[in-house]
Formats: sequence, C-alpha cells, structure tokens
Amino acid sequence: MNIRMIAKLAAGAALIAMTAGAAKAAEQVEVLHWWTSGGEAAALNVLKENLQKQGVAWKDMPVAGGAGSAAMTALRARVTAGDPPTAVQLLGFDLKDWAEMGVAANLDDLAKKEGWDKVIPAALQNFSKYDGHWIAAPVNIHSTNWLWINKAALDKAGGKVPTNIAELITLLDAFKGQGLTALAHGGVPWQDGTLWEAVVLSTGGPDFYKKAVLDLDPAALSGDTMKKVFDTMSKLRTYFDPNFSGREWNLSTALVIEGKAGAQEMGDWSKGEWLRANKKPGTDFVCIRFPGTQGSVLFNADQFMMFNVGGDAEKAQFKMASAVEDPAFQIAFNTVKGSVPARTDVSNEKFDDCGKKGMADLTEASSKGTLMGSLAHGYAQPAAIKEAMLDVITQHLNGQLTTEAALKRLPEAVKAAK
Repeated sequence: MNIRMIAKLAAGAALIAMTAGAAKAAEQVEVLHWWTSGGEAAALNVLKENLQKQGVAWKDMPVAGGAGSAAMTALRARVTAGDPPTAVQLLGFDLKDWAEMGVAANLDDLAKKEGWDKVIPAALQNFSKYDGHWIAAPVNIHSTNWLWINKAALDKAGGKVPTNIAELITLLDAFKGQGLTALAHGGVPWQDGTLWEAVVLSTGGPDFYKKAVLDLDPAALSGDTMKKVFDTMSKLRTYFDPNFSGREWNLSTALVIEGKAGAQEMGDWSKGEWLRANKKPGTDFVCIRFPGTQGSVLFNADQFMMFNVGGDAEKAQFKMASAVEDPAFQIAFNTVKGSVPARTDVSNEKFDDCGKKGMADLTEASSKGTLMGSLAHGYAQPAAIKEAMLDVITQHLNGQLTTEAALKRLPEAVKAAK
C-alpha cells in the first residue's frame, strides 16, 4: 500500500491525535530520519548542537537504510497510530503526498520573515511548498551522478579519469587487473536505481533523460537508447564483488576508502565517509561526474517537513526550521555531509575541492536547464511509479529479466503504476 493510500486511511485519526498532541513539551522536537552512517550522523550533530544551544531538546528517531525506505515504513506506522513525529526527513514527491493529507505545519510566517523565497532555488521550492504554502525546510542539495575513485588505484591504472562509458570500462578492467573489486555497489533497489539513472544520463544525454525519466515517454523507455542503458548495466554488473547483494552504501564506500575497490557510483553523501576517514580530495580520492554526464546534475534534497502537532510545540518547530536555514548551519552541515547548501547565497570558501565543484556544477546545470530530479531519490516521479521502475531495474540487474524483457516490462510497469 503506497503513502497516499495509507495517509488517506489514517488522516482522520492522525489529525485528531495531533490536536491531542499539542500538550507535548514546547521545547522539544522528535525527529525521524535515516542519517545513521558515520558521516551522516556527524553532520546531523551540527543541527542537534545548534538547537540544544537554543534550549530545544532533540528526541532522536533514527531508522537505518539509505534513501529512507525503512524510515517511510516507520512513518506510516506512526501516522496510522495517530502519533506522528514533530519533524520528518522527507524527499521529493513524498513531501507532496503527505502535505496533500493536510498533516503539514505551515511555515509561511517564518519563511517570509527570513526571505526564503529569495535564496532557495525554484526547483526546490516546488517541493518545499504545497498549494503555495511553505511546509518544509530544505537542508541541502545532493546530486547523484558522481563517481568516487581511489586515487592510488587510479594512479596505478595510469591516472586518467574516464569521460565516457567506454573509458570507464577500460578503467574498471584495470582495477580488476589490480585484484580489486572494480566497482563497489550495494544491491538494493535505490542503489541500483542511482546507478541506472546515471547510465541513462550518460548514454542518452539530458534530453533523453527528460523524455524517459521525467516525461515517461513509452518510446524512450523501450527504444534503442534504453537498450544500450540496460546492456551497459549488465556489463557493469560483471565488475561487482560476489557479496554486493543487500549491502548498505556506506559499506561499499568503505571498500573504496580501504583500497579494496577501485570506484563507486554514488551521490555526494559518499564524500562524508571519506572525510570522516580523514581522507582528502585530490590526494586520497578523486570526485568526478559519472562519465558522460558533466554539465548535468541529477538532484536530490533532504528536507525536514514539520507535522502539524499544534500548540506550543510549534515554537520548537520554528526554531528547528530557522536553524536549518541559517547560512552558518548550511555551511557547517554541508561541508561535513558532502552536499551543497540549499541556499544560493552561501559562500563556497569553506568547501573543499569536491564541494566547490558541486556548487559550480549546480550553478551550470541550473542555468542550462539540466538540473533534473533523481528518480531513485524521489524527485523525478511519485513513489508508486518510482518503485515500479526500480523493481524492473533491480530484476534486470540481478539477471531475473533479460534486456528484451526489461524493455517490454518498464513501460508496462509505469502504465500500471500511474
């Protein structure tokens, strides 16, 4: 059962419970999130400490699992029981789904006072607002089309970074020749989708990505270019290690950090793990756009939606939302997390080379119209369509579907999920 259906069933009970919940402690926020890896937890501590200085207690509700699938299951259970958290980490269309149920707090007064409209990109505001009202505070802008490379392994392979898929395959072969796992990957649907969307962008370019992933054009989903995408995925699968299935993303990152793997395709949250391991960009690792995707950015943004718990608890919620948008916090948080600020008025001075590249790439993509939502992370399609597509992508990657079968199944799955 998807978010929309469960939220509709639970909306009445939840709204009644929210009114009753007004008696909760005024200066406390209960926060549901999935930032449980080392780098993510370190970044979250910046926000916790900021709020504690303001006298706001932080009640943690962490749910492990990248991309938040497990967290959404936990949230549905809480809402169904009529006991929602005061703030929830949400992505993309999930924000719209919950807001449609009337369970979101209104942050308009705070946003107007602090001028959010002027500094938060329109692409984010499309999700931070519902029906013209601010319902969430964006923390950052992530991008998913990155390749993270172990510098020592790259140097041993000749030092040339790949600029297209063919050069990537050559590099992966070199890593394999070094006795390494060439491409570290965790076999769960959202990670499969993160790799797939990068291959889609690399293979067909931004116009094809828009047609296939954003517009869901049946011809694009089943044509020759998509065939190349699935064939490339099958090839990349040969560079995984035997234990990839079900592995968390940060454990795959650790393989590259430790020199056991050559590279990993992953969003820029991966950088937080490198920094936590005291590694430096350009010295210990190399960050590049996934080969063939330079000039385009597939984005994902973490946002905190405030649930309408009412009463005095709103004071703590407003403090939390204000703390999230504070420029000093945006710098402190994102330099640790690996992402770039959600605000466009933040200096890049304190960011490392990868961070500066991320901010420059974002500006370039935004100006060219190639800043596009990530499918795997909920900014390209609603949950039902996303999950249907990921199901096909994962089945194909695991050898359960041939490329021909995947090309037939993908548009069928999209049609059925609409």
